[in-house]
Amino acid sequence: MKKAKFKRWAPLYLMMAPGLIYLFINNYMPMAGLVVAFKNYNVVDGIFGSPWAGLSNFTYLFNDAWTITRNTLLYNIVFIIINLVLGIAFAIFICDIRSKACKTIYQSAILLPFLMSIVIVSYITFAFFSGDNGMLNKTILPFFGKEAINWYSESKYWPVILVIVNTWKGVGYGCLIYISSISGIDPSFYEAAELDGASKWKQIRYITLPSIMPSVITLTLLNIGRIFYSDFGLFYQVTQNSGQLYDTTNVIDTYVYRALLQSGNIGMASAAGFYQSIVGFACVLLANVVVRKLSPENAMF
Repeated sequence: MKKAKFKRWAPLYLMMAPGLIYLFINNYMPMAGLVVAFKNYNVVDGIFGSPWAGLSNFTYLFNDAWTITRNTLLYNIVFIIINLVLGIAFAIFICDIRSKACKTIYQSAILLPFLMSIVIVSYITFAFFSGDNGMLNKTILPFFGKEAINWYSESKYWPVILVIVNTWKGVGYGCLIYISSISGIDPSFYEAAELDGASKWKQIRYITLPSIMPSVITLTLLNIGRIFYSDFGLFYQVTQNSGQLYDTTNVIDTYVYRALLQSGNIGMASAAGFYQSIVGFACVLLANVVVRKLSPENAMF
């Protein structure tokens, strides 16, 4: 019986094999290297032969722990909320467009920034905020009778600027996922709702949103899992690595990178990655517990 079942499913097992092998080699085998976070690594002795360092590799993370942890968490929370709300809103608007040509144009337009390199995005941002030749200082602010601002020296403006840049670049990815989810909803639900006199808002509230909720929860949980990670290019390239902006733009990833430039300590980099992974994993478990309490059918596990 078991042999017959194996033969029946053998083609699927063969199709799965390359992906599973890749996943094992790329994702699971390197986990043995986590031990570097607890060692004074040197090339001669190798990963497992290097002397133990205990938790000393983690101490440098806590020198500026409050600032970098606050920035990382707050930025990611704002990014998740804004991208979620705008992604759903844009997806609903685009799906309501009757013209297929216009729908295709809008989908491409909203996804285009996501496909851009962060280096290109940093140059576009610099074109707006450059102190000497930026569009804001040369055109917009003089039009309103305002004085020019040295944007790359004023840290107070950058929380808003980074949120705008991240939203412009990243909202298209989630929007595309929500569009595919909305497209899979049976049109007969909307037809029945219209016959019952339901307004457009009620159709969105009682049909669209509940139908795409599994996608929303899955995408949100994945984002929560990376809540202690940051878009390095956004915080390093877009800000032009300006030291005067560190109070509001320094996050865990950029802090570790700058520390490694000075020390070159691989153990410290591993400690940072280990710390981010453990906290991210804990956040996913906590978020899933909350989802399971509120809506058990939408929980991931």
